[in-house]
Amino acid sequence: MRNPPRSTAWAAAAALAAAVLQPTTAAADGVVIGGHPVRISESPWIVALSSRAWYGNARSGQYCAGVLVAPDKVITVAHCLSEPVLGVPLQQVPDLRVIAGRGDLRSDAGEEIPVRDAWVNPRHDPWTNAGDIAVITLDHPVRAAAPITLADRGDDRSYDPGNPARVYGWGDTAGDGRYATSLRAAQLRLLTDETCAKAYPPGSPDGTYQADSMLCAGDPAGGRDSCQGDSGGPLVVGGRLVGLVSWGSGCGEPEHPGVYTRVSGVAGLIAAH
Repeated sequence: MRNPPRSTAWAAAAALAAAVLQPTTAAADGVVIGGHPVRISESPWIVALSSRAWYGNARSGQYCAGVLVAPDKVITVAHCLSEPVLGVPLQQVPDLRVIAGRGDLRSDAGEEIPVRDAWVNPRHDPWTNAGDIAVITLDHPVRAAAPITLADRGDDRSYDPGNPARVYGWGDTAGDGRYATSLRAAQLRLLTDETCAKAYPPGSPDGTYQADSMLCAGDPAGGRDSCQGDSGGPLVVGGRLVGLVSWGSGCGEPEHPGVYTRVSGVAGLIAAH
């Protein structure tokens, strides 16, 4: 899920679990807020994080997303592996899996790979949402691995405000608990640090924007955004990964863009793990 306001983290996790255990409605196949369907073959580096024990079978147990950066390595956000989201400490989740090559969560396409190890940034701050990064090591490499290229510190132009970007995921399609069964993408634009800092100043109840490790994207008028269930998913500019879905206030709301973990700001942590 995209990190909700801190006071509702447990409630949001429970709501997602309840929603995905219910029969999926046709409306859930609409859009990732303001988006459109995409084929997994066009974005083979996005993966689903799954736990059927906690999130049921209806959508392959999907609850967050991640990005393949090496044949046996996936990056996601720290809060997707936290106790408020999983319901128990990470070590107690009996069936954490990474699903690769499955665009339609109702199918058995692709492969489900057990998690061998996970590094969760110990400096992740759930109050400001800073440091929202984790690295997963798979039990074995993805068979048809297609890792994405990271836009690291030497690729500053990828982060220019105004750049067109795409966010991908299986999350809430309307901001009201209707979750997608097939992969979706939404077209956004990168926003200035000033815009993001104005939306989420120090002391904001949802978190504090920090330009060194975060970036934000959206539409100033609202209507296009990532949402709950999309957390850890990719924000892509020109075929390169610039961000991971992290947090925000609501979904698709004017003047409250989605905030993403800035890949260039955590590149050293990713490389180290």
